[in-house]
Amino acid sequence: MNAIFDQLNQGSAITAGLRKVDKSEMTHKNPSLKAGATVPQRTGSQTSLGSTRSKSPMPAKKPDSLKGKKPGKKELDGNKWIIENFENTGTDIIEIPVELNHSILISKCSKCVIQVKGKANAISIDNCTGLSILIESLVSSIDVIKSPKFALQVDGIIPTILLDQVDGAQIYLQEKSMKTPPEVFTSKCSSINIVTPPKTDDDDSKETPLPEQLRSYFSNGRLLTEIVEHAG
Repeated sequence: MNAIFDQLNQGSAITAGLRKVDKSEMTHKNPSLKAGATVPQRTGSQTSLGSTRSKSPMPAKKPDSLKGKKPGKKELDGNKWIIENFENTGTDIIEIPVELNHSILISKCSKCVIQVKGKANAISIDNCTGLSILIESLVSSIDVIKSPKFALQVDGIIPTILLDQVDGAQIYLQEKSMKTPPEVFTSKCSSINIVTPPKTDDDDSKETPLPEQLRSYFSNGRLLTEIVEHAG
C-alpha cells in the first residue's frame, strides 16, 4: 500500500513513463484507421452493462394431435377390472364378464359402448365422453365423474347412482329396476334425465328430468333450500 501511495503522490510525474501517441496513430485524425478496425461481436450470452441476460427459449409444447395415443386397455387386476383409453369403437361392444366381488374402473374412454355381463360389486367412471354402459345388476353403486354425454341402462337392481360434474346424461331403468328404485345423488350436474318403463302396454316410457335449480331463503333465522319447479 505504501508503494501505491508513493506513486499517487508523484502528481503529474506519474505519466512520465507513458509513450506519446503519434498523430499518425490517432483514429480521429485518420478515419481510414477507424474504418479498418474490427470489433469482436458479442455472443448471445453477453450483454451490455445494466441489461439482463437473455434466456434461452422454452421448448414448444407438442400439440395434442401429435402426442402418441395410448392403446385401449382391458384387464382384470385381482378383483378390479380396468378399462381405459378406448375411443370410437363404433358398433363393437366392449364386454366385461364379472363376478359378485368384482369392481370396475372405466377412465379416458370416448364414444364407446360397454356391456357388463353378470352382477358386479361397484363401478367407477371418470373422464369419459359419449360413453354408453349397459348393466345387469350391482351390489352397491355406480359413480360417474366428469363424463359428459353419458348413457346408462340398468336391466336389474342398482341401489345407488352417483353423478358428479356430468353434463348431459340419460338413465334408462327397466321394470325389474323399478321394484327397488335406486337413489340418485347429483352434484354440479345439468341435463340429467331418467327414463322409466311404461306402466301398461298402451303407455310410453316416461322421461323425468332431475332438478337443476334450487332456491335458498331465510325463515326464522334458518337457511332453507327448496327445489324450483317449472310448469310445463
